[in-house]
Amino acid sequence: MMAFPERLPDWTAAWHSPLLPLGLQTMQRWQQMGDVCAALNACEGAAGVRFVPQEELPAGMAYEQFIYDTRQVPTRSNWHDFFNGLMWLHFPRTKLRLNALQGEELARLGGVGATRGPVRDALTLFDENVALLQAPDALWEALAWKRWDEVFGSSRALWAESRLVLFGHATLEQLVEPFKGITAHVYRVPATAGLCTDGPEGAARWDAWLAEALTAEHLRGKPFVHLPVLGVPGWWAANAEPDFYQDPKVFRPLRRPPVHVPA
Repeated sequence: MMAFPERLPDWTAAWHSPLLPLGLQTMQRWQQMGDVCAALNACEGAAGVRFVPQEELPAGMAYEQFIYDTRQVPTRSNWHDFFNGLMWLHFPRTKLRLNALQGEELARLGGVGATRGPVRDALTLFDENVALLQAPDALWEALAWKRWDEVFGSSRALWAESRLVLFGHATLEQLVEPFKGITAHVYRVPATAGLCTDGPEGAARWDAWLAEALTAEHLRGKPFVHLPVLGVPGWWAANAEPDFYQDPKVFRPLRRPPVHVPA
């Protein structure tokens, strides 16, 4: 059994607070039970899947295929898999939809190949690194074109009219120990999806919309834009200083025209 991590998430931080109280309660269960699987299985939801030790994944079988076939999620006792489990609890329909698309693509390809291919690559990226953003058109356009002086300067006030929710469990894991360069792939959520307010009801609205909206063909084009998440106003104290954004290694210039997501 692995020791419980010393560094804990800051559940009051903007990036983790949408997961309250679920995240805090599940973390406390992990501390008490000594096992992430047991802590997650003690919660309700997760689209009917169960969390099992990583050792139950047969040698040579694709992780996604195992979930697709058995409705069991191989899980280790670390932050990466903890946050993956939280997403199964918080966005169960979307997680099930992503896995179904993985299973369909594996069947189409005849199993795991030398490369994932564009659809499986996009599905994995979504699962690991996506942030969901509902924002005014002007802010989205500026972000898509990496006009950072607008995103965090002249259009900065538009963040107050926006809602950003992290979905990717690898990004949530990185933010246990935040650093300036953490960058998410942002997927746009239209106003028609309703609001994702804090708590299960708000998340359920976006979950239902995403489960219907995500298709293999749509994701093949990787309809994402980049966002260094700690640049979001109010997310990190350091970004109140204007020179925070004068870092081309983090706030990189546009390399190719963006893919636009219909509103």
